[in-house]
Amino acid sequence: MARTEIPPGPAAVGQRSRRPGRRRRSYAPARATAGSGRLAALLISPTLLVLTVVVLCPTLMALRESLYGPEVLDARTGFFGDTEPFVRLKNYADIFGQGGGRFWNAFRNTTVFTVVTVGLETVAGTAMALIMHKAFRGRGLVRAAVLVPWAVPTAVCALLWRWILNSDGIANAVLGHQILWTAEGVQAKVAVIVVEVWKTAPFIGLLVLAGLQVIPQDVYEAARLDGASPLRQFWHITLPLVKPALLVAMLFRCLGALRMFDLPYILIGARKNSVETLSMLAQNEASNVRFGPAAAYAVLLFLYVFAVALAFVRLLGADLVGDTVPGTSARGRGKRTLSGRRERTS
Repeated sequence: MARTEIPPGPAAVGQRSRRPGRRRRSYAPARATAGSGRLAALLISPTLLVLTVVVLCPTLMALRESLYGPEVLDARTGFFGDTEPFVRLKNYADIFGQGGGRFWNAFRNTTVFTVVTVGLETVAGTAMALIMHKAFRGRGLVRAAVLVPWAVPTAVCALLWRWILNSDGIANAVLGHQILWTAEGVQAKVAVIVVEVWKTAPFIGLLVLAGLQVIPQDVYEAARLDGASPLRQFWHITLPLVKPALLVAMLFRCLGALRMFDLPYILIGARKNSVETLSMLAQNEASNVRFGPAAAYAVLLFLYVFAVALAFVRLLGADLVGDTVPGTSARGRGKRTLSGRRERTS
């Protein structure tokens, strides 16, 4: 007699599913993560290769060269030797010892130029971006005219302003005073700062303008309905939303100002204590065939730039990528309106 099996009911199925013991494991997320990691490593490998060739190799070569001194004159033959003597850290000791005055003067000039020019460029560039963001007739022409100084090569810009700042140039004619802008003194620093701000402020303005164009207009409409003034809208809406783009622009400008060379070199001249920077100091040593000390100056400049960039990223890393304020979470976080009221969000 054939025996028929009755399929188990829902209760039996539920009991079977809740039976302790074996637990099904899923390896799909781990496989996906490993595959994504290999793909990411493959995609960034060309960039890492280029950085190794362009940045790491020259840095290591400069570090090695800084441990050698200049070629010495052979008293027997009257010619310079074929090899450079290995002097270990003598070049660095000379920089901070007997040659320390010139180094610290260049260090101060580099720092002053960086702080003052980047500060002025940030203010001027933000103002340019706000003006170019407004809707008015001829806005495209204004944007093109503002970007012209940034597009001009630095050497051409320095020669142009050297003619303007000449003793009988346009600047003195407008001011009504005879000022020697390209001579030693504070006026030389002012000339370099003015020309640098005139040239590179449009760069910050361009990046800030890109950040302004992604802000939705609904935010400003809600702020106006809430009774916020234009100044309050700028401080609480515009500035926080363009802060990541503004900080990136400031970071790039700081790195560029720390490496300033061609503008003061062409505009004012070489070996001028009032405007000599670390890059000019390294170039002066190399032009005198003192490659070891020049490499030591270059290494110190690299460490200075690296320290500034690292501090900038560490202190403002979250703002650079536009993260939320630390300590806040999406759950139960209140939203404060411009009028000061706090609204709870689910």
